[in-house]
Amino acid sequence: MEGEEDTPPPNPPASFSMSQSGLSDAEEDVLRAKLAQLVQEHRDMDSAISAMGEQGVNDQLQLTRLKKRKLQLKDQIARIEDALLPDIIA
Repeated sequence: MEGEEDTPPPNPPASFSMSQSGLSDAEEDVLRAKLAQLVQEHRDMDSAISAMGEQGVNDQLQLTRLKKRKLQLKDQIARIEDALLPDIIA
């Protein structure tokens, strides 16, 4: 359009900083909180699976569901850890 100049995007506010992972501090804090929650849930799931085995519970469907959920949690934990810890080329 006539009369408009290409202007660069505004600089981020002074309080805005990026960590080595390329995430803002706020984003990193959110991911770390989510990671802590998922790790705790993974531990709880592990305890529940162990308790079922110790009590001799033979509900294979429930056991399979718990193990599947535990694997899903492990995958989510790995994705968040990858986002927080960038690959370092040695």
